[in-house]
Amino acid sequence: MIPAPQGWDALVAHIGAHPVEGAPADMRAAFEALSCGGPSGHPMTLGGIECRRHGPDRGHPILWLHGGGLVFGSPASHAAGASHLSRLTGRPVILPAYRLAPEHPWPAPLEDAAAVLRALGRADVVGDSAGGMLALNLAQGDSAAVTALGLISPNTDRTGASLTRRAQSDLDLMNDDATDLRLARMAFGEDPAARDGASPLQGDLSHLPPVWITAATSEVLLDDTLLLVRALGLAGRPVEAHVEPGLCHMWTLWPNALDQTRRTYASLAEFLNRTTAEVRET
Repeated sequence: MIPAPQGWDALVAHIGAHPVEGAPADMRAAFEALSCGGPSGHPMTLGGIECRRHGPDRGHPILWLHGGGLVFGSPASHAAGASHLSRLTGRPVILPAYRLAPEHPWPAPLEDAAAVLRALGRADVVGDSAGGMLALNLAQGDSAAVTALGLISPNTDRTGASLTRRAQSDLDLMNDDATDLRLARMAFGEDPAARDGASPLQGDLSHLPPVWITAATSEVLLDDTLLLVRALGLAGRPVEAHVEPGLCHMWTLWPNALDQTRRTYASLAEFLNRTTAEVRET
């Protein structure tokens, strides 16, 4: 496990030293090194899907769907964040090893996530980047089973509504429009915008549970968040939004590196525990 960088300058250098490029296998290896990993967690199988649980084996579960464009990422790459969130909430955080593209294109990741959720019964669901897109699809498909949504820089729209995908490609240290589209084509096919599920912003938002969402101002996916916040408001759904200055996509991979990251997790944990308490009171 590579030691986590300490501070913004060290993080910028670390990101620059670990470009996530090449064939899928190369990207997966590079992303594992980039993320620095974390505690291994407890291995378990839910709905036939291998998972890792962080924290206690009791309590209302938090299902975390990791990012990585549906092509890379794993329970190991997101272990530090999941472990940190579990400590803050005092609840189990479960990371499934859902199938990845291009070997397993859409909807394989959603089928795996749904299998885990069915095994859990009900859960809060957290997702970052493409994992946020996956979490939105999961909640749209079974809103009764998802008690709260925590979304970190989610991919929400591929219809061209975003103005920041191209405009901010030179600003985002961790993502750019061309790479994002390349990953989407591996997962959804040559025309992602034409595929059901690729743009959950365009789907039915009217039955979603309370949503907490965050993004950084310099992200390629900033508009994916802002458009979703607006759409949730118009749909009459409760939403709590945080837009963070001076950060990059996937800053939550490194809770040991930045005070801003720890503040993000503190806000998310407070929302999840508050929402869970409100659900139990109704």
